[in-house]
Amino acid sequence: MKAPVYILLIISACLMIKPSAAQPLASQTAGFYDTDRAEKQRNQQIGEPTFSKETVVISTEFGEIKIKLFNETPLHRDNFLKLVKQGFYDSLLFHRVIEQFMIQGGDPYSKHAGPNVMLGDSDLHYTIPAEFNPKLFHRKGMLCAARESDDKNPTKASSACQFYIVQGRVFNDQELKAQEYRQNKALLAKITADIILNDPAAKALQDRIHAYESAGNKDSMAVETKRLDAMVKTVYEKTEHYTFTPEQVQAYKTVGGTPHLDRNYTVFGQVIEGLDVLDKIAAVATNRQNRPLRDIRMNMRIE
Repeated sequence: MKAPVYILLIISACLMIKPSAAQPLASQTAGFYDTDRAEKQRNQQIGEPTFSKETVVISTEFGEIKIKLFNETPLHRDNFLKLVKQGFYDSLLFHRVIEQFMIQGGDPYSKHAGPNVMLGDSDLHYTIPAEFNPKLFHRKGMLCAARESDDKNPTKASSACQFYIVQGRVFNDQELKAQEYRQNKALLAKITADIILNDPAAKALQDRIHAYESAGNKDSMAVETKRLDAMVKTVYEKTEHYTFTPEQVQAYKTVGGTPHLDRNYTVFGQVIEGLDVLDKIAAVATNRQNRPLRDIRMNMRIE
């Protein structure tokens, strides 16, 4: 039987984290706890999201997708409306399509790109500051801003023009729990490092895990890893950490989405009509770079 996802995360933490000095657990992880507590407080204070008066209509050969933009993300809302009014998106391609994930477009270079040209690197000469909101998450049909990776873009600022629409898939309870552990990976690593540093029994477990790994003894390594994981999980469950809201769980278990993108990419709109068009585009054949084999162009207007 495969090890649960959280065990794999703990293994990674055990092998990679090297604390520089011994500190009590609370002091080493207090920053994570405070962040999640503050986020919960913000979540309680924020009401239901509201739509702007405008409707953006994306026309494709497969039909139309109608989208409402959220007032809670005014920078993204206003920028997107500006570009639509300018005709910026007209004749651009959906250049990246991954079924059960998303469809992406908005690369300015895509308008005149030849077949098989790799797209996705072009942008306008500015970014949009991230506008994360706990009420806006990656359920199916959400309009979101693409961006560069964290190593180049630690503030998670959004592309000025590239966007994606979530298709995703439906998740069960076990899969959503694994996604929560993934969201809390940094916290898990911090707890693991602290336990190994301060608990001699845990340090001995780590040493045995390393020894069994070097010897290729996977069965014994799994047994010891499970023991260490239990120690970490006990501390983890007693601490404040990120969890999906009941609204997120309900959505991801019914309509589906991409929960691993939450808190990482700005969600700024929602499809109100045309999910069938989204599904049709997501199902087209693509090359190895996920570009559709035949061009799928878009035009946009505001109603």
